[in-house]
Amino acid sequence: MREVFLKENERVDDLQRNGYRIIQDPGRFCFGMDAVLLSGFARVKDGTRVLDMGTGTGIIPLLLEAKTGAVHLTGLEIQADSADMARRSVAMNGLEGKIDIVTGDIREAGSMFSAASFDVITCNPPYMIGRHGLKNPEDAKAIARHEIFCTLEDVAAQSAKLLKPGGKLFLVHRPFRLAEIMATLTNYKLEPKRMRLVYPFVDKEPNMVLLEASRGGKPRMTVEKPLIVYSSPGVYMPEIYEVYGY
Repeated sequence: MREVFLKENERVDDLQRNGYRIIQDPGRFCFGMDAVLLSGFARVKDGTRVLDMGTGTGIIPLLLEAKTGAVHLTGLEIQADSADMARRSVAMNGLEGKIDIVTGDIREAGSMFSAASFDVITCNPPYMIGRHGLKNPEDAKAIARHEIFCTLEDVAAQSAKLLKPGGKLFLVHRPFRLAEIMATLTNYKLEPKRMRLVYPFVDKEPNMVLLEASRGGKPRMTVEKPLIVYSSPGVYMPEIYEVYGY
């Protein structure tokens, strides 16, 4: 494991996978359970090329490199500070030959990469519509949570350009936007193929949805069994421990 320079307020966290670590700044934005669950939901075959849109500090490419046989992974991130942290994390883990971090706008992804050049695209996009409740639209956490620089339609439109025919898009989002998500995906010929709802507790409403869509796929979707996060407050269900690698 290589030593890297840490900036003020940054810390190094253990990912519990292959000894990998990640640099984060708690004052900006740290990865959450949604990113970890998406990495567990995504199906990445050996030899595939993966693009993670809005990669933040690179959590999903790092986890997918640890868990899958992907030949190469690219993380695209609009915030320069987050992209810089992601690059240093990649270097710290000695993965420069497997993972590239690109600073850029999801809305321009179709012109930044070759058409139909990825087998898999993953995305943990901003969940909240527009700028409702925003105090500072330049704040790193606000950019990650609100559709300031990237909308659901942007993700679908660029994925449709960059995925190979039959390529897979994996998303984590919020159930309250599920009708919109389905309509948007099918509008760009990204056919929903697999869905799993995530519940904080067995007796609560779902607060996340995991989705797989296929470019040019035929209409038929599998709804998987619910994923329950906690058996009691602070105690994960066994499947969550497996996803985290504990």
